[in-house]
Amino acid sequence: MARCCASPEVDARRLEPEWLDHLPADDPRARRSRADLRRINAIMGNARAVAREFVPSTNDRVFVPGTIVELGAGDGAFALALARKLQAAALKVTLVDRQRIVSPETIAQFRQAGATVEVAQADVFEWLEDAGEADAIVANLFLHHFDDAALSRMLALAARRTRLFVACEPRRSGFALAGSRMLGAIGCNDVTRHDAVASVRAGFRDQQLTALWPKGPWSVSERASGLFSHVFAARRTAS
Repeated sequence: MARCCASPEVDARRLEPEWLDHLPADDPRARRSRADLRRINAIMGNARAVAREFVPSTNDRVFVPGTIVELGAGDGAFALALARKLQAAALKVTLVDRQRIVSPETIAQFRQAGATVEVAQADVFEWLEDAGEADAIVANLFLHHFDDAALSRMLALAARRTRLFVACEPRRSGFALAGSRMLGAIGCNDVTRHDAVASVRAGFRDQQLTALWPKGPWSVSERASGLFSHVFAARRTAS
């Protein structure tokens, strides 16, 4: 890596509280930050990066899911963007989050995209303990909130429940850190600016998520995506 992209701030993962997680859902700064995140997701192309993992290679058939679960789904905007890109008929989407902030407008947009949606207000660990199987489980800008011990537990639970797991996370790099400090230039508020820096410091690189995924009949890939994202995918290869 070039020296200009190196930074001691990103040598190791560093978790710190993110402001949005601790603001009431109806706080004006929280609502503004969620709008910022929708814009940032679009700029980063995270839904496109995750949708691409449903087509593992040019020689494989497209994996058309009937059921998708998003962990840490927030307001549902990411899952909606993913559903639109997959264009799967009769898709059922389950949104799991501690807060119930999915608007009626968003639910209506799922229906317009040909998908039904269920909102599960729950802790993700408790939900995964009792959940049934889903064709795919996805996470967007969520895994970085957890330390390695909690992540190992979460990923082991997810592996028992799905055939395909895909996560798009902040890339931990000096370049991404510099970019996170420039979000004021596109009008992001103080909550988003603070949390973006914290997210990069807690993000991933190399094969860090692969090392935490349980051993077994899985085909696993982990790579940089775009300028600022990091994508991890695990596909079950046998019954």
